[in-house]
Amino acid sequence: MTAKSAAAAARATVYGYPRQGPNRELKKAIEGYWKGSVTAGALHATAAELRRSSRQQLAAAGVHEVPTGDFSYYDHVLDTTVMVGAIPERHRAAVDADALDGYFAMARGTQEVAPLEMTKWFDTNYHYLVPELGPDTVFTADSAKQVAELKEALDQSLTARPVLVGPVTYLLLAKPAPGVPADFEPLTLLDRLLPVYAEVLADLRAAGAEWVQLDEPALVQDRAPAELNAAERAYRDLGALTDRSKLLVASYFDRLGDALPVLAKAPVEGLALDFTESAAANLDALAAVGGLPGKRLVAGVVNGRNIWINDLQQSLSTLGTLLGLADRVDVAASCSLLHVPLDASAEKDVDPQILRWLAFAQQKTAEVVTLAKGLAQGTDTITGELAANRTDLASRASSPITRDPAVRARAAAVTDADARRSHPYAERTAAQRAHLRLPLLPTTTIGSFPQTGELRTARADLRAGRIDTAGYEERIKAEIQEVVSFQEKTGIDVLVHGEPERNDMVQYFAEHLTGYLATQHGWVQSYGTRYVRPPILAGDISRPEPMTVRWTSYAQSLSDRPVKGMLTGPVTMLAWSFVRDDQPLGDTARQVALALRDEVTDLEAAGTSVIQVDEPALRETLPLRAADRDAYLAWATEAFRLSTSGVRPDTQIHTHMCYAEFGDIVQAIDDLDADVISLEAARSHMQVARELAAHGYPREAGPGVYDIHSPRVPSVDEAADLLRTGLKAIPAERLWVNPDCGLKTRAWPETRASLENLVAAARTVRGELPTS
Repeated sequence: MTAKSAAAAARATVYGYPRQGPNRELKKAIEGYWKGSVTAGALHATAAELRRSSRQQLAAAGVHEVPTGDFSYYDHVLDTTVMVGAIPERHRAAVDADALDGYFAMARGTQEVAPLEMTKWFDTNYHYLVPELGPDTVFTADSAKQVAELKEALDQSLTARPVLVGPVTYLLLAKPAPGVPADFEPLTLLDRLLPVYAEVLADLRAAGAEWVQLDEPALVQDRAPAELNAAERAYRDLGALTDRSKLLVASYFDRLGDALPVLAKAPVEGLALDFTESAAANLDALAAVGGLPGKRLVAGVVNGRNIWINDLQQSLSTLGTLLGLADRVDVAASCSLLHVPLDASAEKDVDPQILRWLAFAQQKTAEVVTLAKGLAQGTDTITGELAANRTDLASRASSPITRDPAVRARAAAVTDADARRSHPYAERTAAQRAHLRLPLLPTTTIGSFPQTGELRTARADLRAGRIDTAGYEERIKAEIQEVVSFQEKTGIDVLVHGEPERNDMVQYFAEHLTGYLATQHGWVQSYGTRYVRPPILAGDISRPEPMTVRWTSYAQSLSDRPVKGMLTGPVTMLAWSFVRDDQPLGDTARQVALALRDEVTDLEAAGTSVIQVDEPALRETLPLRAADRDAYLAWATEAFRLSTSGVRPDTQIHTHMCYAEFGDIVQAIDDLDADVISLEAARSHMQVARELAAHGYPREAGPGVYDIHSPRVPSVDEAADLLRTGLKAIPAERLWVNPDCGLKTRAWPETRASLENLVAAARTVRGELPTS
C-alpha cells in the first residue's frame, strides 16, 4: 500500500477508557455491594450500562473501532488472572463458592485469607494486583468476560477490538507464590500459558472479533536476551495459530528498544506504538528496522497520561512520516485513557481560558478523531480545529500564570549546601534520642485516620454554605481530639493529628500553593474503588502562607507525646498531579521543594519535633529505562533533601513509601538522608526489610505490619511474627512499628482493632528483646 492509500485508510481508535462513569457510579455500586445495600444483579446492571454508554460515547465522537475488555470491577491484571485460571490456592474455595465474592477476596482479602499483593502499574499511580505463580500453577482458559463484553459492543452495531494483557507482560508482572523459591521465574511458564491464550483467541474469533489487541508494555523496559527470546517465541506461536483474529500487539509508556525488531518481525498483523515524550524515539527506531510493510500501525500520538491539549500540527507531522512505514496507519492516544479524568467541560470553576488548554478523555478522543480525519482526508478538512489549537497553544505559552520571576530567581540561587543537613546522621540520631526519649520498637502511624461520614458531611456542608467556617473548624477540632485521645489510650508513641482537614494528600497542598489548579470532577482510578482528583500543575510554585502548622500545633497542645507534622514530598506532588510539560521536571520539583522547605521550617519553629515528608511516588516515577534513571534520581533526591535540610539536628525527619518495588532504588532511599523511613511490607512479608539490610541501610526504618488496603484485622500474633521477621534484618534500636500506609480509607472499628493489635504486638516483641 502506498503512503497515500495508507493515509486514506486512517482510522481513529483508543486502547481503553475511564471506567467509573461521570459521577463515579461504578465506585458507588461496588461499595454498596460490599456493604450489602446493592445486589449482585444491580451491580452487574450498573456496570453493563456504564460500558454501553462509554462505547456509545466513543462511537458518537467518531472513534471507528472501540475497545472491549478494558472495563474492570477492580483491576485488569486481576481480570487476566481470572481469564487464565491462575487463582491462588487460598482463594480457590471463595471463587468456587461465588465468582464475584471470590474476585473481591483476591483483591481485598477477607478476615480468613490475605489478598494478592498490590503494586504500581509501571510508572503510573494505578495499582495492579500481582499474579502469584509457581512451578505447580495450572492455567485454564475462562474467556467469559472478554466474550460477553465483545458481544455487548457488537450488539450495539459497533466495530470492536478486545484488549487483553499480553502473555509476556502478564508473566513478567507476576511473582513467585508464597512458599515458592524466590528465584522462581514466572516467565518459565510461558509454554504452559500460550495454549490458554490460544483458546481465548479462538473464543473471541468465534464471537466475532476481527482484531484482538495484546498489550505488552513490559517490553518497553530493559529486557534480557532470554526475555526477548520469550517474546519472539510467544508471538511466533500465537501468530501461527489458524483459529484466531488478527493480532495487534501494543506497547506504551516508553520506547521499545531491542523489543521493536522482535515484534516488527513477528507474524502478527499489527503493532501499536507510543510516539509521545520519551517514546518519540520509536519513530526513528521503526524506520531503522524497515517499518512494518504489509502491517497495520496504530500510532499513539496523543498523550494518554497528561491533560494538556495536543499540538495537532506536530502530531500530523509525525503521522505523515509514519505513512511510509506501514501498510495502514491509524491514530490513537498513547495508552489507555484510564489514566486521565473523563471530561474537562464538567469543570465549571476553571478559568475558561485555562480550560481551553486542558484535554481529558473526551477531549483526547476528539483530538484523535480530528487527527485521523486530517490524515485520511487532508488538513483542509480540519482548518478550523488547527487554527483553534494554535491559538490555545500560544495562549498557554504566553500566559503570566506560567511564570513567576521571584520563584525562578529563588530556585536558581539554590546551592548544594542547601540540600544537606547541617550534621551527619550519627550526630542527629543521638540528639533525637535524647530529645524524644522513645522506647525500642516505637509505634506510630503513617498520618491519616479514617475520614468519617460526619467529617465528609461537614466538608460538603461547608461547600454548600450550610455551615460557616467556624462551625467546620469546630468539627475538625473534635476529630483531632478523638484521634489524639485514641492514640494516647492505645499507647502509640509518636502521634499524628489524623489529617481530618485534608481531602487528599496532594490536593490539599495544591490548594494552598500558587501555580496549581484544582478540579471538581477530575477523578482518576488509583486502585479498586479508590479514585483521586490529581491537581493540575500549571505554573510556578510558591507557598503564600503556612499550610499545616495550625492543626499540627493544636494536636500537640492536646498531648505530651510528640505529634508528627505531615507533608507530601516534592516528587509525589509532581507524580500525583498532572504536571506541566513546558519545563524539565527537575525544575518544577525544585520549586515545590522550596515551598515545602518553608513549611518544614515553620513547623519546627512552632515546636514540632518530628516531621514526615511522604514520598510514596519516588519509585513509581522511576523511568522505565535504566539509562534514564540516574538523572531522575539526582533531581528527585535533591528535591527531598532541599525540603528537609533546613532543620536542627534534634528534629527528626521521617519519610514514607508504599506499594512499589523498592529493591532497585535502595541507594536513592539512602540518599534521601531521612532519619526514619516507613515502607509497605505486610503483603510482601517484609521483603523490603531484607532489601534494606542487604544494602547496609544505616538509618531507622518502619516496614509495615498492617496491610491497610484490606478490611481484615491482623491479629497480635500475625503482627508480632512480621516484627520478628523484620528484626532479622533491622536491629531493634533502628526498627519502628507502623501500618503500611495511611488509614484514611478504613473504617474506625477495624482501625481501632488493628492499631490496638499493632501496639500489643510491639509490646510483646519488645518484651522478648534481651535487656542491656
